[in-house]
Amino acid sequence: MLPTKVLGKRTHVDAGDAGYSKALKPRHISMIAIGGAIGTGLFLGAGGRLHQAGPALAIVYGVCGLFAFFVVRALGELVLYRPSSGAFVSYAREFLGEKGAFVAGWMYFLNWATTGIADITAIALYAHYWSFFTSIPQWVLALIALAVVLTLNLISVKIFGEMEFWFSIVKVATLVLFMVIAIFLLVTQHHVGGNTPGPQLIAQHGGILPNGLVPLIMVTQGIVFAYAALELVGVAAGETAEPAKVMPRAINSIMWRIGVFYVGSVVLLSMLLPSSAYKQGESPFVTVLSNIGIPAAGDVMNLVVLTAALSSLNSGLYATGRILRSMSKSGSAPKFVGVMNKNQVPFGGIMLTGGICVLGVGLNFLVPASAFEIVLNFSAVAIISTWAMIIVCHLRFVHKAKTGEVSRPSYQLPWSPVTQIVTLVFLATVAVLMWFDKPAGRVTLLCIPIIVAILVGGWFLVRKRVTSVQADAELAAMTDDS
Repeated sequence: MLPTKVLGKRTHVDAGDAGYSKALKPRHISMIAIGGAIGTGLFLGAGGRLHQAGPALAIVYGVCGLFAFFVVRALGELVLYRPSSGAFVSYAREFLGEKGAFVAGWMYFLNWATTGIADITAIALYAHYWSFFTSIPQWVLALIALAVVLTLNLISVKIFGEMEFWFSIVKVATLVLFMVIAIFLLVTQHHVGGNTPGPQLIAQHGGILPNGLVPLIMVTQGIVFAYAALELVGVAAGETAEPAKVMPRAINSIMWRIGVFYVGSVVLLSMLLPSSAYKQGESPFVTVLSNIGIPAAGDVMNLVVLTAALSSLNSGLYATGRILRSMSKSGSAPKFVGVMNKNQVPFGGIMLTGGICVLGVGLNFLVPASAFEIVLNFSAVAIISTWAMIIVCHLRFVHKAKTGEVSRPSYQLPWSPVTQIVTLVFLATVAVLMWFDKPAGRVTLLCIPIIVAILVGGWFLVRKRVTSVQADAELAAMTDDS
């Protein structure tokens, strides 16, 4: 650790935070917060879940969104206590020690590396929707997508922020336009696929739980993963000039955006068509628009989900670059991932994630039909562990605040420690539910011992370097104090 005296106390300083440009503007942070909450989980995945669970899906979106908000609100309090581009890895280092930071960092890397492979696979699949691209092999399209986003991510953090800003604009504009059309259809009672829209449609087709309670419970894990990337706003806080001003506003807006965009969209979808009319693999928005005869609805929505996948890939490269640099500076990741380029971008960490994504290009070459499913479930385990680590760090932070070792900011996670404990129980429940998602979820859980073994082995490889870096930092701090 790098302790230093501030107002008579010692506060943690992360060497990985030095050198960034602070070029992200409030509008970037705001749209990153929105973009993290809206992705293919809504645009594409909601159709199959609505068919499976029925209109009560809106309730599960709301409940999962509430717990996701608790996680981000806890992270937001930690950010205001000490902004860091290392985000929860830096906080794990301070409150749980280097072993905690090692686990948090590499699990988050696993999350985004596997998500990146899924993203470039999805981009290639979405591109194949148009006949112009069908003759191009899937692996070539995946490689092109990776090369373009990787190159832009390396130019500057401002370019990253602009990409996320406009990606989010596309997603939000699409949702707002659909909701306007849906409300118009409800007000005018315009028939949709032979059905008169309205709340009565739900009652006429089995109520809010047409298939019973079990399918509703089983979709919970998929909805949690739909909210993955919300924590990205905490990583971005390290590169904005006024985090204390920008972060509370951005994080607080997440809750109502989830309510409007996720819960609101599912409620509207349920009142326009029976839940049985929606299906896996087709955007529910396309299903509705096709039923009212809007031309090219599929083309427009395919462009939107393509945008969402590009946004996710862009975010993953950004986040892992900052997290890996924080780890490198503490000795728990290779030195080269801590390298910054002349544009103040952590070049090494981004390139490592890009390199793993190249393996995904190989999967698209060898098994194009299975590449997406092979990697997606590993990101599920990683995001649960990341969110749990954020909550555990916050618990430790609150404990230290009670003993007077640190001071909590005015922006706080409410109802502590009940909020943290309930959130951890919820995340554990989601992990248990994965066991009943056969075969993919069960196989993923069975791989956890392998992941644990790799983490243990990795720690034994780096612990001497971590100890050495820590000793040097403490010696430098004592010299400064004297």
